[in-house]
Amino acid sequence: MAAASKIVKMEEAVAAIPDGAHLAFSGFAITRSPVAFAHELIRQGKKDLTLSQCIAAFETDLLVGAGLVNRLNYGGGSLDRPGPLYNVNRAIERKLFEVNEYSNLALSMRFLAGSIGIPYIPSQTLLGSDILANLLAAKEDEVTTGECPFTGDKIIMLRALNPDYAVVHVPRADKSGNAIIYGPRWDQEAALASDHIIIIADEIIADELTPHLAQEVIIPAPRVDMVVNQPYGAHPTSVYGKYDFDRAHIEEYVAYAKTEDGMRDYLDKFVYSVKSFNEYLELIGGINRINELAADSLKKY
Repeated sequence: MAAASKIVKMEEAVAAIPDGAHLAFSGFAITRSPVAFAHELIRQGKKDLTLSQCIAAFETDLLVGAGLVNRLNYGGGSLDRPGPLYNVNRAIERKLFEVNEYSNLALSMRFLAGSIGIPYIPSQTLLGSDILANLLAAKEDEVTTGECPFTGDKIIMLRALNPDYAVVHVPRADKSGNAIIYGPRWDQEAALASDHIIIIADEIIADELTPHLAQEVIIPAPRVDMVVNQPYGAHPTSVYGKYDFDRAHIEEYVAYAKTEDGMRDYLDKFVYSVKSFNEYLELIGGINRINELAADSLKKY
């Protein structure tokens, strides 16, 4: 019996996200960001979102710049060499939304606890840091201190983090949701900790191939709710084995994002003026630009 297809259109996947939802994204700076999904969130006018992400990335800055984010839990972030997260930094400075700043490790451990179904995880990270002092002062009931029952040493207890939805961009998936990721897999725990998982895949492979690639499946189909096929859906960020980041476009974005007026101009030109991500890809140069970014097909994944 063939596995049921979970493939839906991008518009349907985004429509499933309610206002006020808590999201985790696969993006890491300028790598494997679900940019196409972020574009559609903006077009559909979602609001009051909470984002949790170890290293904030391109799509996070985009959503903050569009005014969709009400709360951010993160461990820092940037757009790598092209520049900082201007929209995120501006929103924090002006106190436009709530922010809880963690270390990357501390937030990763919260996701780990959520992924394995335990209520909290003990750690000694953050001890003696201003990060811990600020988190405790916020009284958010997510971090507390105590003693190890075995050694008596001071420990930190980090509450499990369980977002409503994880949106993960991957290079390949089958129609039932088995998702393959090449290279670093920083988002696996965040995905498995979430109540629902939406996969955005550059390529849909035949189900018959999945058993031969079982060792490459990082997120299994039973945990996945929906699959969207969107080639180059992480542009202008990179996907290992598929395509490089588009430095020219990221630098253009940074120039726009330096000011609020500039950010509005970027959104008008690249998000609101098109009806789909495929139209956006045509706008940034179409197949000629895409071919320039493609990974070397002779290299093994």
